[in-house]
Amino acid sequence: MFTQFLSKLRKYEIRMRKAVTSERHGNFHSVFKGSGLEFDDLRLYQYGDDVRAIDWNTSAKGHGTFVKIFKEDKEQTAFFMLDVSASQQVGEIKKLKIDIAKEICGVLTLSAIQEATRVGLLCFSDRNERYFRPSDGMKHAYGVISELYKLIPASAQTNIGEAILVTLNVLRRRSLVFLISDFIDQNYHHNLKALCRKHDVIVIHLYDVRETNLPSLGIIPLYDAEKQSTVWVNTSSKEYREDMAGRFKKRSSELEKICHQNRADYIAINTQEDYVPGLIHLFKVRRYSKTAAPSL
Repeated sequence: MFTQFLSKLRKYEIRMRKAVTSERHGNFHSVFKGSGLEFDDLRLYQYGDDVRAIDWNTSAKGHGTFVKIFKEDKEQTAFFMLDVSASQQVGEIKKLKIDIAKEICGVLTLSAIQEATRVGLLCFSDRNERYFRPSDGMKHAYGVISELYKLIPASAQTNIGEAILVTLNVLRRRSLVFLISDFIDQNYHHNLKALCRKHDVIVIHLYDVRETNLPSLGIIPLYDAEKQSTVWVNTSSKEYREDMAGRFKKRSSELEKICHQNRADYIAINTQEDYVPGLIHLFKVRRYSKTAAPSL
């Protein structure tokens, strides 16, 4: 029931908030501060300034090296991009990748809305399944969570690249973007880099243990939900198992590398494990690493 789902989200949100604010410095608000920074002015570069804040266009005029100064935007925005394609329908009952994705999205929505952050949502497959314009207030948050809970996608396919283009079009100001997916797709890397250049991005990579360590069950049928076809595979074959694990490792490594190169945060979450500690660690690291304003 929806009330049980909402109660679970509240419990996890409180648990996460307490853990993040238990440190001596900072508070939970600092988790979202990267989404609310906008350009304010220029000043001459001083020793110790972050080189990422240098305004190269102004500095090239030959009057000195200038850095951008940012101020906090009171109307911060956290925008969630949630992959609801059929490849997310993998895992144990009540622990499918899509179930965990919805929970994470819901928990972070509650967290953001309590920090006076505007929240928006795009649920996507190879089309826009649901879209919520960024807004604030607990009523809006409950509306987003309710829609997440009851959502049944119309399409089974995935198109991450197209979803990123939609996000780039609807978000005019720099925002904190959470991209939640299993990333079983191709040809989205270029658009992801563009998203990272314009926004503060957190990539949450969901996976099921069977994608990395398929049990030896002999010859069994595997159903591809996106292609809606069944293939027979020999899970006892060492070559097949190693190939499957290798493809997952390659996909994960490439994604993490892109995030690192483009200053996006990356976290991989095993949907069969408790995801709250992973989010707590992410936000603790983020709180200390996001001390300098990123250049726009």
